[in-house]
Amino acid sequence: MPEGLDGKVAVVTGASSGIGRAVAHELLRRGADVVIAARSRERLEEAAEALGDRCTGVVADVTRAEDVARLIDGTIEAHGRIDVLVANAGVYVGGDLWESDPEALDRLLTTNVNGVVRTVRAVLPHLLERRAGDILVTSSVSGHQAIHWEPVYSASKHALQAFVHGMRRQLIGTGIRIGAIAPGIVLNDLWGVSDPGEIEEKVASGEGIRSEDVADAAAYMLTRPRHVTIRDLVILPREQPI
Repeated sequence: MPEGLDGKVAVVTGASSGIGRAVAHELLRRGADVVIAARSRERLEEAAEALGDRCTGVVADVTRAEDVARLIDGTIEAHGRIDVLVANAGVYVGGDLWESDPEALDRLLTTNVNGVVRTVRAVLPHLLERRAGDILVTSSVSGHQAIHWEPVYSASKHALQAFVHGMRRQLIGTGIRIGAIAPGIVLNDLWGVSDPGEIEEKVASGEGIRSEDVADAAAYMLTRPRHVTIRDLVILPREQPI
């Protein structure tokens, strides 16, 4: 039987907008209590208020050890446990490498790779003690193939794929599941698409998917029976060629 999320405690990083916010909304809809994290206090507070009473916002930059510790330890203190971690925080930089800003690339790698590893590392002692829990990492189709207009972003997501695959094997026998969800073109702020009309047009033509589509797939992964792990789920718009 599918596993429910009613009464579970979930932490979602990078959740002030886009996929993270949609995932938080979906987990709340399915009965979970959700702690959302993001760097921007203003956007985070707006998201937490919109998501409702069972959602709490914590300002946290996943590249900072003290922020991650405060997020994880604070959630356990407030709720008694963590059942689900959705490590979603990430940034995007595309374009030709020789024209890119080295500082922006460093931020991308630090956030997309180190930030995820740091957050997963922080929650694992708690999950291992309980011998239960789920970790879901937001990857990308770029983690399954190197895309030429975003080579450093692709590298960061390839690193996440290797991390998830290695961690899954380390966690065998612990009761903890870990998997990665890898979207293609998602029509949200990360892709520079916010106009509702443009979103609907591209969805109708199969050129993009909504953040809510990714959230629905994420919830599916998290609600499989405990003997089932979905290690990888790639979700693409119908017409995306890569």
